[in-house]
Amino acid sequence: MTGTGLGNCALVVVSYGSSELLAANVPRTAGDSGVRVVVVDSWSSDVERAAVSRLAAEHGWDLLTPDRNTGFGGGCNLGVQHALGAGADVVVLLNPDAWSDPDGLATLAGAARAERALVAPPVLRPDGGTYSRGLTFLSLADGTMSGQRRLPDDVPWLSGACLAVGAELWADLGGFDEDYFLYWEDVDLSYRVQQLGARLVVAEGVHVVHAEGGTQESRGRAKSETYYRYDIGNRMLFARKHLDGPGVRRWRRTLPAAARAVALRGGRRQFLEGPGPWRGVSQGVLEALRR
Repeated sequence: MTGTGLGNCALVVVSYGSSELLAANVPRTAGDSGVRVVVVDSWSSDVERAAVSRLAAEHGWDLLTPDRNTGFGGGCNLGVQHALGAGADVVVLLNPDAWSDPDGLATLAGAARAERALVAPPVLRPDGGTYSRGLTFLSLADGTMSGQRRLPDDVPWLSGACLAVGAELWADLGGFDEDYFLYWEDVDLSYRVQQLGARLVVAEGVHVVHAEGGTQESRGRAKSETYYRYDIGNRMLFARKHLDGPGVRRWRRTLPAAARAVALRGGRRQFLEGPGPWRGVSQGVLEALRR
């Protein structure tokens, strides 16, 4: 281990059809720091499995090869379990379409060791714009999101694009809730961190860039069908897990507005270009109504 301050930190990355992103982003993030890299190749195809296997052999990464698509949270859970079993005391979770550098990893790891906390950096887009300033606030009153607290019962959460957490807190959390499969699992994890009396910490000064949508085959501003389905549907899953009956009913009443807001993140033109966005939004709404 070089003198980066990483110590027994492991970098965990979950890939789904993302071999090109892994090749571009993981080496520049890990550098020559000697940090243990754990890649979970969530099954997508024989071609991808072979490509990721070659990369892992070339760079000396620990590779886990589940025979199914685990979803984001399930893949993270497998990777962290492996990393902790190999002796890691802190893990940094990073999307394959995001990158940092060894100094950033060391800062995140140090913050997660310093106190019982889930840690995330501010995250930039490739053009220098802001993807996340750190904390986003969820209104328990109606399920809306904001960049600042508007009501006393608004709760903060940290984006799963890049997170650091110590082994003890992770064990107490039991990892991600795999019921979410994709999206809202980071909101759920952040909420449970606070329920345990731990903190959410933003590590300022860490350079992390996230090319949002790189893992979801988005076209320009448009989002993927998968994005709409799970972002809309899992909103009500969170409500069912964490709110009382009146709270769930409040969120259900605001479902049409919430679904419309999610759909318009990809712009209006996409709905003239094909059935995918319509299918994704419709499936998300139907799944939300069944929650």
